[in-house]
Amino acid sequence: MNPLFDLTGRTALVTGSSQGLGLAMARGLAQAGAAIVLNGRDGKKLATTAEALRVEIARSRVGTAAFDVTDGAAVAAAVEKIEAEFAPIDILVNNAGIQRRAPLAEMTEAQWREVLDTNLTSAFLVARAVAPRMIARRAGKIINICSVMSDVTRPTIGNYAAAKGGLKMLTKAMAVEWAKHGLQANAIAPGYFATELNRSLMENVEFNKWICGRTPAGRWGKPEELVGAAVFLASRASDFVNGQMLAIDGGLLAAL
Repeated sequence: MNPLFDLTGRTALVTGSSQGLGLAMARGLAQAGAAIVLNGRDGKKLATTAEALRVEIARSRVGTAAFDVTDGAAVAAAVEKIEAEFAPIDILVNNAGIQRRAPLAEMTEAQWREVLDTNLTSAFLVARAVAPRMIARRAGKIINICSVMSDVTRPTIGNYAAAKGGLKMLTKAMAVEWAKHGLQANAIAPGYFATELNRSLMENVEFNKWICGRTPAGRWGKPEELVGAAVFLASRASDFVNGQMLAIDGGLLAAL
């Protein structure tokens, strides 16, 4: 392995990582040598996932931290416990997110707030807890998982697009404030990926045809195709990259 991409000796906290894209990125970081802390709200599911990763990746060190990323007090307590009992957090991947679809004119306040809290505010809360410790160590990598919906949108996902657009700008704000302390804050913007959460969309013949036609690559992304970007942004290879959003979308944002 090129030493620039070697994560041996580093520890990564990946929120929302019991399944899907979060788990794929956690697996990739572990394969690059990092110790991993998986996060979600279901402790039993996290434990099962962590054990499977330990078996899959020889000599990997995988811990779990079950907490609600939208609860500031819970976040602060969890970060303190991870740093005290597992290892200092060198890499933070803010991946937790949900979708609650509805036309804007019919969207409830609860649907709006739940998506904004989970997809945007949580990234602020977790980074706020982790960043001061990174600053004290003069090093740290923050990777926020945005979306192509940080730049474009579709009907019924106004709350999601607003949250992901805000997360793109929050990434820039983190870079502007924390770069002088040795931190890098960047974002990954996935396009449409084949995950369990997207199964209903993939099985919708009309929507699947539209996505494959709209994406120059002509297909859905595979979760493992996010790993290269995650490892790059978590490693020394990206030490002078800050405040950027890298789209992993098969060319979707490049095409009309």
